[in-house]
Amino acid sequence: MDSGKGRDIAPAKGKVGVLLPGMGAVATTFIAGVEAIRRGLSQPIGSLTQRGTVRLGKRTDNRSPRIGDFVPMTALDDLVFGGWDIFEDSAYEAARKAGVLSKEHLTALQQFLETIKPWPAVFDPAYVKRLHGTHVKKGKNKRDLAEQIQADIDAFRKKHDLARLVMIWCGSTEVFMTPSAVHGSLDAFEKGLAQNDANIPPSMVYAYAAIKAGIPYANGAPNLSCDVPALMDLSKKTGTPIGGKDFKTGQTMMKTILAPGLKARLLGLTGWYSTNILGNRDGEVLDDPESFKTKEVSKLGVLEHILQPHLYPDLYGGMHHVVRINYYPPRGDNKEGWDNIDIFGWMGYPMQIKVDFLCRDSILAAPIVLDLALFLDLAARAGMSGIQEWLSYYFKSPMTAPDLYPEHDLFIQLMKLKNTLRHLRGEELITHLGLEYYD
Repeated sequence: MDSGKGRDIAPAKGKVGVLLPGMGAVATTFIAGVEAIRRGLSQPIGSLTQRGTVRLGKRTDNRSPRIGDFVPMTALDDLVFGGWDIFEDSAYEAARKAGVLSKEHLTALQQFLETIKPWPAVFDPAYVKRLHGTHVKKGKNKRDLAEQIQADIDAFRKKHDLARLVMIWCGSTEVFMTPSAVHGSLDAFEKGLAQNDANIPPSMVYAYAAIKAGIPYANGAPNLSCDVPALMDLSKKTGTPIGGKDFKTGQTMMKTILAPGLKARLLGLTGWYSTNILGNRDGEVLDDPESFKTKEVSKLGVLEHILQPHLYPDLYGGMHHVVRINYYPPRGDNKEGWDNIDIFGWMGYPMQIKVDFLCRDSILAAPIVLDLALFLDLAARAGMSGIQEWLSYYFKSPMTAPDLYPEHDLFIQLMKLKNTLRHLRGEELITHLGLEYYD
């Protein structure tokens, strides 16, 4: 199938500002990594935009360019970083306290990281109960706070002569929330901002400010953020690409790799028990039951959608899926995820799989932030707006159109992403049918 001549994509010229609400472990690891790559001190390991390739045409054509050469991608040298945080530490001090990067890397990048200082954040401890920020904005209502965010953005744009901007939420997980009347329409939402509606958390204030200004927005936490009708409608109105939710990094990444394999072989599953120990700020926040509930819902949806128990009730209909997260300060950012998977095979005989993933949470998240920033900028230049489902590859709980179930299978997500790139450039979509080689 040929997708035609492709889309007109504006060239990737000029500087791009990457706006980061929440300049903790993930954001500072991302910033430091990009600067290390720019200086030749590191390689962009884990980044699809920097290292990935995309096959074009038939396998016999031997055309597999780098993604960064296939689509007009903003160069890393053109990225400029800015953001907000509830603590006034520079990116260097925040990275040092996060404990992700080695002393060697911190020393090499110190001068650069010290130049990046966060703006006061929009924050309310009612939504993140384990944190108590000291570097926060004050305003008469949430509309005023959104306007203050926009003023920060305007000053940042002017200071660095930026051609475009993107915003990636790297802040904490907020308390569990479901859509309510204030989220139902843009008019209701804007009234809610003026009235300080309790159903509008800080992440939504940032999302609104970005989307209203036409700045692509992605949500790296399981918060509702932009995943409500009001902001989805606004994104179409302003022609803004949006995406989320919740960066897919450690344990859930493994689930989206392993579960499709079990389903592909039609092996049954009676239970999947997952527990995590981590000691960073994310772990501290998730120690609060209301924030954990938000994360739990994000994590629990993965298996249900991949395994489709309604289609395979005898294999997956009775599965027990349990997720636990435990705050354990000595672990720091080096999260450990244990999985016990009870499966069964031919004639119902039981088997087990044990996984112990000692991962570095921010090391896995940083290339996701980079790819989302670059792909969202690409989407904006290609005239794409609204939910960017083709970026589901990066999220635990991908946003979709209303009444459409999300695709969680990592390999289908990757195929969707690459086929979208082929479509943008007018290349033939890859179906993997392969019969033409044998006709």
